[in-house]
Amino acid sequence: MKCFFHRAGMILTFVLAWVLFNSGSGLAASSEEFTSKPVAARIITAQDGVPPGAETLSAGLSLKLADGWKTYWRSPGEVGIPPKIDWAGSENVADVEMLWPAPERFTAFGIENFGYHEEVVFPLNITLEEPGKPVDLAGAVKLLVCSEVCVPQNFDLSLSLPLGTSIDSLSAGRISDFLARVPLEGDQTGITRAIASVDVDQTALTLEMESTTAFEAPDVFAELGEGTALGKPDIRLGDGGRRLWAQIPILTVLEEKYHDPVLTVTDGPGRALTLTPQLDPVPPKPPFNLEQLVPGLDQLAWIAIIAFLGGMILNIMPCVLPVLSIKLSSAIKAHGRDTGSVRRGFLVAAAGVMVFMWALAAILFVLQQFGFAVGWGLQFQNPIFLTLMFLVLAVFSANLFGLFEFRLPSGLQSRLAGAGGSSGYGADFATGFFGAVLATPCSAPFLGTAIAFALAGRGVDILIVFTALGLGLAAPYLLVAALPRLVTLLPKPGRWMIWLKLVLGLLLLGTSLWLAWVLVGVAGPQAAAAVIGSTFILMVILSSRPSPSLMRRASVLLFIALPLLSAAYLSRTAQPAQSIADSVINWVVFDRGDIARRVSRGEVVFLDVTADWCLTCKANKALVLERDPVLTALRGDRTVAMQADWTQPDERIARFLEANNRYGIPFNAVYGPGAPNGIVLSEILSSQEVLAALETARGSGVQSSTLSLGQ
Repeated sequence: MKCFFHRAGMILTFVLAWVLFNSGSGLAASSEEFTSKPVAARIITAQDGVPPGAETLSAGLSLKLADGWKTYWRSPGEVGIPPKIDWAGSENVADVEMLWPAPERFTAFGIENFGYHEEVVFPLNITLEEPGKPVDLAGAVKLLVCSEVCVPQNFDLSLSLPLGTSIDSLSAGRISDFLARVPLEGDQTGITRAIASVDVDQTALTLEMESTTAFEAPDVFAELGEGTALGKPDIRLGDGGRRLWAQIPILTVLEEKYHDPVLTVTDGPGRALTLTPQLDPVPPKPPFNLEQLVPGLDQLAWIAIIAFLGGMILNIMPCVLPVLSIKLSSAIKAHGRDTGSVRRGFLVAAAGVMVFMWALAAILFVLQQFGFAVGWGLQFQNPIFLTLMFLVLAVFSANLFGLFEFRLPSGLQSRLAGAGGSSGYGADFATGFFGAVLATPCSAPFLGTAIAFALAGRGVDILIVFTALGLGLAAPYLLVAALPRLVTLLPKPGRWMIWLKLVLGLLLLGTSLWLAWVLVGVAGPQAAAAVIGSTFILMVILSSRPSPSLMRRASVLLFIALPLLSAAYLSRTAQPAQSIADSVINWVVFDRGDIARRVSRGEVVFLDVTADWCLTCKANKALVLERDPVLTALRGDRTVAMQADWTQPDERIARFLEANNRYGIPFNAVYGPGAPNGIVLSEILSSQEVLAALETARGSGVQSSTLSLGQ
């Protein structure tokens, strides 16, 4: 990079040259052209020769890229290689400085990369060893160009410049055009203040700058060191466009290559600047802008409708089984109550759903403000939460089997068991609340879009989306509240209720066992065994003959606390998922960089982000992925099945999902030569959809002479 005065001097040289030598020879001052299918390259110079006494020459590396091909900026991102030129074979050359025009942004494999397409000229400032003497330029160029695949281009360019004073106006004009795109530095940027903050976990870069000239449609390119992958920036303007605030997700950092941020800002074709901001541990706050705080009402209304539909569909997803017993119990015990009581009971149950949704929204918002990865269903990665849910459902199912009638100190057990009874509305509230809790491991059509919009936005977005989602999930309760006579369609109480009670108990017992299985994956077998053993002892105590009240209560409290303590202290650190080895599909472990490398070799990658607690993921595997014809396709030649197991918290997976504007699972995508940016599949897979995506991703591709990205 060079300061403004140096660049201005080079431009002034071209202007004077055109005035003085407009009638020059017009011979092309350029090397012989290197030509391949993706690129044509040559060295061009403003001068046809070396003027007497000249100490420097102006030149450029000219690249013309074929349609659909691109090459990279000096900071390409996580994958990609910037152009490099070795001038060791040159004569009468002391130094060559290559300048970098402002880049463009393009996305591949969910990663933001920076570079150029169609045409670019890298201006070269050549310093001579002996001023005014002939020059022989010899450059060994290493270039990576990418389309569906990436192809290395290694070639030599040479150019001899004898003594002379004529100017090649065409080459000088091209160099000048791209020199004008090299970002300004120093006082000429017009930036009066610039600060930046990188959070402790290096997950986000937040910056703020103030300019004497208003920004219109800016873009921000950050450099944090080689191998750094960044997400798309969230850019906001304030103070009439003179204040720019941006937050850029940091997806990957190579610690050994990391350096303080350098920022390049572009604002249309005529404005580009580069600066090094002052570091501040406290991230700047975004400017207050009512339009940005509350997005367009039309868009927000559509997202709210989508969230409502997603909540309704959630009622019939695979996770409905553990919730079904609670809903049926509520409906059955409402039989025989007066209309007003039924309406109030189901409204209270709907309120339980809404309270959970609002509480979840508040927790996610707070965690988001502190820089934590957030998403739908992530509470199932917490061993204490899993243990608490296992404990409650185990006690509830044992009560349905009639093993005991016990009133917990808080009254929770009898309230749950008496849902819909006459003892008050606490049971109805608990029914809705726990039903909503147990629905969150599932994802549904429309749900991913709504959650992504909410968690990528501001607090008001989260509130509105989660409110609409809760209303959709509570729709069955609201329907009965609106039409309370629906409960009269149920058969009258009788002996059949005893059998139904046993069936509902079995459903909840199955849910408890599923939670225990998930706990094994999240916390480890030792923690799960301790939780199950402590809970079994609790059941024995509850079903035994009553003992002195104080001792009984102390024992119950002890064996309620013991499973929670066991989960907290025996949880193991994350280990490689065992489900990969046990599967009929030949899964490879998730590596985002490996996706790019495999696609660059012409392979197709089917990515599955899953977790033990994701019931929709399990349904997709059992019904689609592990059955023919999809199973045969995933085992096919040049097809790779890659799995990311999110059972336990994993920052790499969370960042990848966030980069793809997703905050929940399942997430399935197909990458290949025909779809380098990926084809994202729906939450509920079908064989036709998967096979069509695999076929599209294969494309035509380049099967040879390719380079693995990042190498």
